[in-house]
Order: sequence, then C-alpha cells, then structure tokens
Amino acid sequence: MYINKAFIYGNLTRDPELKTTPTGTQVAQFSVATNRVYKDKNGAKQEEVQFHNCVAWAQQADTLCRYMKKGSAIFVEGRIQTRSWDAKDGTKQYRTEIVVENFQFGPKVGGMGTSDFGGAAKSAAAPAHAPSASSAAPMPELETIEYPSDDINPDDIPF
Repeated sequence: MYINKAFIYGNLTRDPELKTTPTGTQVAQFSVATNRVYKDKNGAKQEEVQFHNCVAWAQQADTLCRYMKKGSAIFVEGRIQTRSWDAKDGTKQYRTEIVVENFQFGPKVGGMGTSDFGGAAKSAAAPAHAPSASSAAPMPELETIEYPSDDINPDDIPF
C-alpha cells in the first residue's frame, strides 16, 4: 500500500493565478505559507516558514480564484506531485506541488473570529439557512480558554 497525501493549513502568499489549458480546463496555481514554531538548542523560540506550491483544477480552480486572495487562510488536502520539463536552455527543471483534491476556506481576517471553516459548498448553502439579523436571538458570549502566559515545561505534563 502506498500513501501520497498532504494536509496543510496556511495563508496564500499571492492571489491565485487562473489559466485555461488548450482543452478548455481551468487550472489555478497558488502558494500557501505555513509556519512552524519550535525551540532551538538554547531554548529560544524560532519560527520557520515553508512555502508550498499548489495547483487546483476545473471547478475548484474557478472557486479558488473567485473567493481567495493574498493573505486568505485556507486548508488544503491533496497529493504531492513532482513535474519535470526541459527549459529553453536545455536544463531539466523540476517543480514539486500539491494537487488539490479538497479545500476549505479559513476564517476571514476581521470576521466573526470563529474557528469554523466555511468551505465552498457550505458557503453557497449558508445564506438560505442563515437567520436574518433582526430575527436572530442574541448569541451568548462564548467562554474562551485563557492560556498561561508562562511557557509550558513538557516535564510538568503528567502523561
């Protein structure tokens, strides 16, 4: 059994670029930045940014280009693919990318502040079921988790 699956959650580094193949199929190319925070040997926090090339086809390409912009949060599920081609100067070029199989929109910046992911299908159906602002009951204030300001020592965790 072989597994080729990628899950990433990050922000678009630029607006998606929509192209059409000679056969009429739409393809969108975009890049997603993900952050990784870790501590180095001296215990100092370090942050590392990775950039992932992504490609989406057909209806997904169209939807991505309509609603996603630079800085938008996105969850991408797909497979990793490496393409190769011969450049004009005769050198072999390679590009590794994630071929999008499924995606969900992340929360909008300055939005409601929820962690709910509004996917393409969910977003299209939401207005039909959404109550109007005048008929909606006031929402109770949600409890928030208050994290300690001190760093957590892994040795203090009992499991």
